[in-house]
Amino acid sequence: MGQDLRNYTPEDESYWASTGKAIATRNLWISIPSLLCGFAVWLYWGIITVQMINLGFSFEKSELFTLAAIAGLTGATLRIPSTFFIRIAGGRNTIFFTTALLMIPAVGAGIALQNPDTPLWQFQVLAFLSGIGGGNFSSSMSNISFFYPKKVQGYALGMNAGLGNFGVTTMQIVIPLVMTFGLFGGEPMILENTSGTLIGKIPAGTETYIHNAGYVWLLALIPLAFAGWFGMNNIRDEHVSPDIPSPVGAFSTITFMLLIGFVAAAIGLWLMLPAKVGGSGFMISKWIVLPIVIALTVFMLKLIPGQVGQNLTRQYKIFGNKHTWAMTVIYTMTFGSFIGYAATFALAIKVVFGFQHVEVDGIMTHDLANPNGPSALMYAWMGPFIGALIRPVGGMIADKLGGARVTQWISIVMVASALGVAYFLKQAYVSATPEQYFFPFMVLFLILFAATGIGNGSTFRTIAVAFNKEQAGPVLGWTAAVAAYGAFIIPKVFGEQIKAATPEYALYGFAVFYGVCILINWWFYLRPGAYIKNP
Repeated sequence: MGQDLRNYTPEDESYWASTGKAIATRNLWISIPSLLCGFAVWLYWGIITVQMINLGFSFEKSELFTLAAIAGLTGATLRIPSTFFIRIAGGRNTIFFTTALLMIPAVGAGIALQNPDTPLWQFQVLAFLSGIGGGNFSSSMSNISFFYPKKVQGYALGMNAGLGNFGVTTMQIVIPLVMTFGLFGGEPMILENTSGTLIGKIPAGTETYIHNAGYVWLLALIPLAFAGWFGMNNIRDEHVSPDIPSPVGAFSTITFMLLIGFVAAAIGLWLMLPAKVGGSGFMISKWIVLPIVIALTVFMLKLIPGQVGQNLTRQYKIFGNKHTWAMTVIYTMTFGSFIGYAATFALAIKVVFGFQHVEVDGIMTHDLANPNGPSALMYAWMGPFIGALIRPVGGMIADKLGGARVTQWISIVMVASALGVAYFLKQAYVSATPEQYFFPFMVLFLILFAATGIGNGSTFRTIAVAFNKEQAGPVLGWTAAVAAYGAFIIPKVFGEQIKAATPEYALYGFAVFYGVCILINWWFYLRPGAYIKNP
């Protein structure tokens, strides 16, 4: 345990049965909860900001929305350098260090949330640092791919991603609950508006310990850091991590590469955000800025001198493979949708169903609280729960039927359910009693979440088969990096369309994108004469 491995050959069936399977299983079951905490810390601003509104923090809603956007963009950008950590720094070193780094934003959030007068820029910095949790997905997936043979890659990667993504649901359940009592002491705040938890509504006037939302993750992160250091392994074989430096050297390299991602993300956020929340005020379109951020990150990483730069040059060969680009688009459809909807779901419920939409003097207004509206914190966990829990199932089905075939089926389901959600959003957002449309909206959105989870598992299978062992890990990391921008794009598009009073347009646009993905998947992997038949 904790030792470096040489001559690790999981494709050798006798070695796998006698030695490899036990090693892989141990690494997987330390990786999963570490990744779970990464997702929780990355995306907890979506829940924290709802409670900040309920507690009467003196920020505008538009200012609070920037916290989730900042974390979303930073987390996605940090996945680009994280894609290449395993070969450069080793799996054990990477997972231990990046898990330990999550303690910084967790402690910082706990401190900042104890004071209602904490300025916005401090919360923005903490949201920026929370992006570390988003970046961890790429290194985690790349690492696990090296431990398992191709025949069970769909299952292994589905388990790591699916149960790791369970951090979204875990966070959405745990945070509202731990805020109800003084787990870590400190002074409580008083709810000004009704809140909610998994088990019911909490009335205004109730004491709330919002700072627990940050501190609670230390209960898992501290033991997980020890487990990662003493229980995981670096694989020192040529196709994985042949030239790992000392632990201190590995940590230094990871830190430097993360700083490059932070710089690129900061530039992107500065270009996009308005001046009143610390941006440039240029308000450049996200569709222009995001490609710039991605290209800038890749370019700056390539400039790193010495062995690290040479190592990256070798791994950058994935960009010359057409399947890298096809799978980037397809994976964005599945994981990008999952993570974007997970970040948006609570807010969509709150904004659409928590208010009455009535005409006043001929103008439609959306500011009158709906006493019959559902509590966002009671229902928001369900979609991510289903999407994450079903992901290993998607991987196992794909292992038996082929990844591309399963992806094609769920893509059709995603188109249909997105159009259905759009219809009920449109009806609800012009109704004085929007709650009457909540049930069909909820059912269709849960189907959409389930489809993203199954499709995420099936794309893992396709990547594992379509690429050789050396390229599969970096490709998993790269596709995950690009897809993670869904955590920024989907909330941003939803926000823009809700402001324009046309939230259904967001879903129409996503449905069109899913249709494009159906064509790409068919062309590359299902048509007669496909490049690779149903990998």
